[in-house]
Amino acid sequence: MTNTTIDGILAVRKPAGWTSHDVVAKARGLLGIRRIGHTGTLDPQVVGVLPLCIGRATRMVEYIQELPKQYEATLLIGVATDTEDATGTIIDEVEQVTLTKEAVIEAIMGFIGDIEQIPPMFSAVKINGKRLYDLAREGKEVERKPRQVSIYEIDIIEMELDKPHPEVKFRVTCSKGTYIRTLCVDIGKKLGYPATMKELLRTRTGSITLEQCLTLEQIAELKKSGTLEEHVIAADQGVAHLHAVTLTDVQAKQASQGQRLKIDPKLVTNDTADESILRVYSNGGTFVGLFVWKKEACLLLPHKIFG
Repeated sequence: MTNTTIDGILAVRKPAGWTSHDVVAKARGLLGIRRIGHTGTLDPQVVGVLPLCIGRATRMVEYIQELPKQYEATLLIGVATDTEDATGTIIDEVEQVTLTKEAVIEAIMGFIGDIEQIPPMFSAVKINGKRLYDLAREGKEVERKPRQVSIYEIDIIEMELDKPHPEVKFRVTCSKGTYIRTLCVDIGKKLGYPATMKELLRTRTGSITLEQCLTLEQIAELKKSGTLEEHVIAADQGVAHLHAVTLTDVQAKQASQGQRLKIDPKLVTNDTADESILRVYSNGGTFVGLFVWKKEACLLLPHKIFG
């Protein structure tokens, strides 16, 4: 594979039918780069935002994948499947669902906050060293412990309640590890009906939006025309949620050499907790890297150097 200078985040619009690993493999082939990592697995049928970290930016994966995600989901009420989505086998169905708009809104909005979910059997969660989906394919079902996740916001986009099997499209912002198909099933339970997730689109990972995403075809064309780098997002932009500190050029040079620095605590936001990871910049705006803040000692300790 040829060498390249690409370092940063490439926001990909993942197509249906592809695993996240498929997208990484395709990107490696298109770009001629081995050092590529994705920032959060999407089920094969799910489409949307899949940020790929390239080159040195792969060191940001652990921070970006922890960020909140936003999705647009279509909930189908009246049908349940073994996979909790439209790819599965129907295991329960009612002929006619009768619901009021008010009841649907109340049920959905009741999930905002910290909730517990039981991971679906068709998921990558490991129990005793085995993936749940492998056990599910063997026809086995095992006990799964509930996990706490956070639903930050839900907006109902559209409701079609006059169908025998009503559909509700909603936008949800949630924490890492939230299963939207399980959320759909649980909304159905709250309404007293079987339910499943019909469609899912990831519209945002952290600050990276669908509008910033490129299809694999677009990536191939831009690579061919030599203009792909114009669409690469700088590594530090992917972690813009971390507090930033600007140093003098002398300090920045010392920091880039991996030195620990004692700094004026006024440079760091007051509410920054001890052991926080900070973005560090030179006075000229060059990104130096990520540093650990030792509050009591007023020290910056090198964590991941980029500059």
